[in-house]
Amino acid sequence: MPAAAPPVAVCRPGCAACCIAPSITSPIPGMPHGKPAGVRCVQLTADLRCALFGQPSRPACCSGLQPSREMCGADRDHALRWLQRLERDTAPAT
Repeated sequence: MPAAAPPVAVCRPGCAACCIAPSITSPIPGMPHGKPAGVRCVQLTADLRCALFGQPSRPACCSGLQPSREMCGADRDHALRWLQRLERDTAPAT
């Protein structure tokens, strides 16, 4: 049986799933047209932290995405899969 997901109140160090998996349609410094799903944000540092955290230039969608047990799960792989599924489920019909 898999381990229960821990309570999540802050971002898990070394995860950065939310900076890679989802698309962002608003401008980001260094990415004026946003970013496609699955592409690493240019503001993601080598130690997997947001260089814009707490800055006014951080996109509202990033600030609004808060860690949760459902999204983050027990590990980074869970978070990546959950966000990829959300991205697919909310993509415009083509």
